[in-house]
Amino acid sequence: MSSQSSIGKQYSEKAYRWNQENYSRQRRFIDIWRFVLTLITGLWLDGKPWSYRGGYTEQKHAYRRKTQAIWIRDTFLDLGPTFIKVGQLFSTRADIFPSEYVEELSKLQDRVPAFSYEQVEQIIQEDLGKPIKELFSGFDPIPLAAASLGQVHKAQLRSGEEVAIKVQRPGLKKLFTIDLQILKGIAYYFQNHPDWGRGRDWSGIYEECCRILWEEIDYLNEGRNADTFRRNFRKYDWVKVPRVYWRYTSSRVLTLEFLPGIKISSYEALEAAGLDRKLIARLGAEAYLQQLLNDGFFHADPHPGNIAVSHKGSLIFYDFGMMGQIKANVREQLMETLFGIAQKDGDRVVTSLIELGALSPVSDMGPVRRSVQYMLDNFMDKPFEDQSITNISDDLYEIAYGQPFRFPATFTFVMRAFSTLEGVGKGLDPEFNFMEVAKPFALEIMTNGNTPDNNSFINELGRQAAQMSSTALGLPQRIESTIEKLERGDLRIRVRSIESDRVLRRLSGIQLGTNYTLLISAFTLSATILFVNGNVVLALVVVLVAAMLGFALIRLLRRLDRFDRML
Repeated sequence: MSSQSSIGKQYSEKAYRWNQENYSRQRRFIDIWRFVLTLITGLWLDGKPWSYRGGYTEQKHAYRRKTQAIWIRDTFLDLGPTFIKVGQLFSTRADIFPSEYVEELSKLQDRVPAFSYEQVEQIIQEDLGKPIKELFSGFDPIPLAAASLGQVHKAQLRSGEEVAIKVQRPGLKKLFTIDLQILKGIAYYFQNHPDWGRGRDWSGIYEECCRILWEEIDYLNEGRNADTFRRNFRKYDWVKVPRVYWRYTSSRVLTLEFLPGIKISSYEALEAAGLDRKLIARLGAEAYLQQLLNDGFFHADPHPGNIAVSHKGSLIFYDFGMMGQIKANVREQLMETLFGIAQKDGDRVVTSLIELGALSPVSDMGPVRRSVQYMLDNFMDKPFEDQSITNISDDLYEIAYGQPFRFPATFTFVMRAFSTLEGVGKGLDPEFNFMEVAKPFALEIMTNGNTPDNNSFINELGRQAAQMSSTALGLPQRIESTIEKLERGDLRIRVRSIESDRVLRRLSGIQLGTNYTLLISAFTLSATILFVNGNVVLALVVVLVAAMLGFALIRLLRRLDRFDRML
């Protein structure tokens, strides 16, 4: 067994305040709310043209937002494991957060200082009931990797097998409990905010984050996920999944078969090992499509650090803490969305998104349909096989951002995984096309497992005839349903006059200007009285307030002048 004195030499990184077993609830409350209040202030200033030196421009606004996104990423790392994981989850939510935030949060890596070997010994003895020396014939005290939730050590069982032991960070459950309780209050604040709460289910997002975080730190759950994943790929010799040693596993300790490999993004190392990079790219895509479209149980975090390649060319998957499940009907609707995008059929995309739960039907779906169709007409100008998953997901998120709906976690995990794998595939093979690999899987799903004849005009006519007959038969029922809604008063017709809106805004501005004028007069009179009575300092303060109100009145009058020219 190696000497434990060398541990500190490997990890001389920043000592984070959260890297401890006992946490102060008051200290965490102050740190977290200080971040939130600073962020809110920054967002408020972003919307004020006067806060930009030299005047507002789009370039200055974009630069400020980029700088703010980098600050958020660094602050999440400083705040610790809860926020690192929340940030990684938020990086999949381009439908809610600006693209600059998503881009920076996707770079959030949880490479953090390791905790001590003494703490590892204590956790293993508490959970497995015996000290390390009795359980293992060898145990390397220097971790192979350290992350925000835990770290991995290499060891050897008494029977001779080499294993990788994942040990949870001390005090992690206590930290999660404190942080999530504080985040609940923050979610409540944003949910009730007049601007940021509109069309956003922050309480639902909070509950979703809680569920994912608690599942990820339950190593028994991760072990079950690994076993399920391994069973799903038992027929494929080109996919390897580490075996779980349940005798040496608990809720805080996970012991897996040691399966070393070359990181899938280490392109030069793969080349040096004599492996076919084009084949690896295709196998990576097929493995994920198999998970998603056939098994319905998929790796929700397939970044390059979680996929390796053996010296024989097999794919090795690691880290099964974050997995996703997708039902058969959802798989079909997901493919419907992709086909609708490829065919530039806005109605088909909107219908499939409603079926997926990504869209909540509202009384007026016209703006959403027009947004979808506009994106399809202007950005999707290539055939299905030449489409990019990244471009498709970016277009969908562009449509979603600012609209009163959000994509469910499963959908965003899938699109994020697709984009990641497409990026890795292109790194392995510049000519790699994810959609080309996906097409056979998609056609199989859409035809219920029957091999389609792509050139069959009869089949297409039959499909369209069936669709038309279904629509015709359902028309009377739809008309009756609409009449019933009218009778009940459930169907509302909203008419909006732009000219009336402008006039009302102008009247509101005039009323506000009258209030400003009255206040300026009152403050000016008060300042005069104070000055006459010798209260010079107080009079100056009142004059300053009157001047600020005067400045606001001038800005308001300029806006009213613009309204006059518009009307």
